[in-house]
Amino acid sequence: MNKGILTTLLLAIAVTATAVAQEPIDRLRPSDGRNVIARFDVAQQGDTALVTGTVGTEEQREDIIACLLNDYTLYKVVNTDSLNVLELSVPVTQRRAQVSLAVATLRTAPRHAAEMATQAVMGTPLRVLQRDGEWLRVQQPDEYIAWIPESSVAFKSDDAMSAWRARHDRYVVTSLASTLLARVGDDEPVSDLVSGCILELRYKAGEWLRLATPDGREGYVRAEDVTTIDEWAAQAYDATLIERTARRMTGAGYLWGGTSSKVTDCSGLVKVCHLANGIILHRDASQQVLNGEPINDWHDALTGDLLFFGNKTTGRVTHVGIYLRDGNFIHCSGRVKVNNLDPDSPDYLYSPLAIRRVSTAIGTRGITPARQHPWYF
Repeated sequence: MNKGILTTLLLAIAVTATAVAQEPIDRLRPSDGRNVIARFDVAQQGDTALVTGTVGTEEQREDIIACLLNDYTLYKVVNTDSLNVLELSVPVTQRRAQVSLAVATLRTAPRHAAEMATQAVMGTPLRVLQRDGEWLRVQQPDEYIAWIPESSVAFKSDDAMSAWRARHDRYVVTSLASTLLARVGDDEPVSDLVSGCILELRYKAGEWLRLATPDGREGYVRAEDVTTIDEWAAQAYDATLIERTARRMTGAGYLWGGTSSKVTDCSGLVKVCHLANGIILHRDASQQVLNGEPINDWHDALTGDLLFFGNKTTGRVTHVGIYLRDGNFIHCSGRVKVNNLDPDSPDYLYSPLAIRRVSTAIGTRGITPARQHPWYF
């Protein structure tokens, strides 16, 4: 064989072998940093793997060690002394928290002037990964990571969160908007409430319930505005409920990062409607499109299927809506409204890049029933 060809072949084999060898560890450092903090490198020093960089959690550090020892035969020792694990810098008593406001704003950086990334509603359990002054870098149940002011949360110990998860007298707000009142029959508020807020029962008073916020404030809410967390979490997939929730928000304005029944962005509307059904979806449209069962043609779409729109040349997804029927879909673009997929319709607006069915993918990646989420139960 020609020496040049042999050299090229051996080089190609070496490159391929290197790629294969890197594959297990590369899976632990995805390029999308919205859900995972994983910026680390591995260097070989004899039979020792030297790991440097930053990860978010202690579990990630343990996963790296296990991967290097189990999937790579050349390492006998893994040294992570130079690996920064963010959550280890947070006091143990502050590594768990719950949102204490009806709607809390989370940002892309630890300052009020930073871009709004998302929102979280009262009672949402959080994992605290980092502190920066009054700001906390937290991970939500949908895995999304962003910064929240300390004033928007109530810290919880591990024992307190375990006790919370075991309680059957937690109540979830099912009304789009309600109010926790200081006294029955009065209009003095303790807090506003939105769909998905979770509070704890103190006692029942006829048509009213006395409930407590995560930071201990108590007040009264109408029983018709809430349901027990067990009933909320036990729901089967219900496209009718998802549609009804979206339609009840018709006319609501658009807010970048909005993720509550007050006001949303496009993917926020989708999340709010599914959370009403006890389903936790990934945060952004570009993440949601990666989940669910693919549907090839909108004529085959069913009520509740997710429609994704964007740049047909690059395939970049920038928008999402919920299919209704007869080509109609509801979405938040400027405001929550209904448009049509048929180019001949006077309500035509967009043609979808992709369609995903949630109903047949419950429990798969990015489509998590709350009843199966360890942060809730």
